[in-house]
Amino acid sequence: MRILTTSTAFPPHYFTQKQIADELASYWQGSLDTAILDRLHSRTGVDGRYFSRPLADYRALDTWGKANNVWIETALDLGERSIECLIEQSGIERSQIGAIFFVSVTGVASPSIDARLVNRLNLSQRIRRNPLFGLGCVAGAAGLARAADYVKAYPDQYAVLLAVELCSLTWQREDLSVANLISTGLFGDGAAAVLVAGDQTAHAAASPRILDHAQVFYPETESVMGWDISERGFQIVLSPEVPNVVRQNLGRDVDLFLAAHNLTREDIGCWLMHNGGPKVLEASEDALGMERGSLTVSWEALRRVGNLSSASVLVVLDDVMKHQRPASGTKSILAAMGPGFCCEMLLIEW
Repeated sequence: MRILTTSTAFPPHYFTQKQIADELASYWQGSLDTAILDRLHSRTGVDGRYFSRPLADYRALDTWGKANNVWIETALDLGERSIECLIEQSGIERSQIGAIFFVSVTGVASPSIDARLVNRLNLSQRIRRNPLFGLGCVAGAAGLARAADYVKAYPDQYAVLLAVELCSLTWQREDLSVANLISTGLFGDGAAAVLVAGDQTAHAAASPRILDHAQVFYPETESVMGWDISERGFQIVLSPEVPNVVRQNLGRDVDLFLAAHNLTREDIGCWLMHNGGPKVLEASEDALGMERGSLTVSWEALRRVGNLSSASVLVVLDDVMKHQRPASGTKSILAAMGPGFCCEMLLIEW
């Protein structure tokens, strides 16, 4: 089970935090103390984010249907670019892709995005499609684990994981809750994709190997994170308890996962963690016994593009694959947490 190559894709519209805050302050003029908005946005650790549309266009997206139509259009464009990049980088034939796993929690479509991309990209008519909805931030890691399972069962094949999250299209413009105000300063739009190769494929030998993966579910935590879905669309559920759940569980679960392979945290030379926000990253560092700021790749991804939900940890993986590749033999943990509440971890050897 090998990670052959990775890619990312973003919409063409990039805005600084100040530009975004100014637009929201104009929209909420008279309804909100803009000092509160500025204070919340300034604490997200984000410099700017990509959006699916120019800021001024969002006022016209006044129904869930209108926003979801933009989600479909943009998801197809970003998905096509991401998968084409995988094919170009790897040199495989598109007919060799045996399965596609599509994850998202910011829009819905039937036929699903993966089906429409089979047509756009002229993928195999026998491709096994796996659209996954509802996993949220954990879905990048979970989708990678499911793709690894597929090529373990079919070691002569390749599988694609595609994560597309267009968080700006879920904003509730009439919701002035702290959770929604934080989300308007934290979440952005983007896509990431991974090509996973079975051990019997021609390209596998020099690629990072997925040794194992595990998921841990935490009972009675449904209210920690997710969506309330109504005729208005997706309304964020974001409890202040998220960092506490991370601190209470992540270190223990990583230790148990590593112990099954006769490893400890000291054996991990590179950590690939979901960049959920400053409090989540700080909680992750605390849980793993790290100094603050140690998860440098995750902090940098957060600063550059914000939290992309399921795509975030894959953006971190892409950064490491392309720019900070560890020495051969180095072991990594790739992990994310999300609605359920749950944690997915993968053990990778470079």
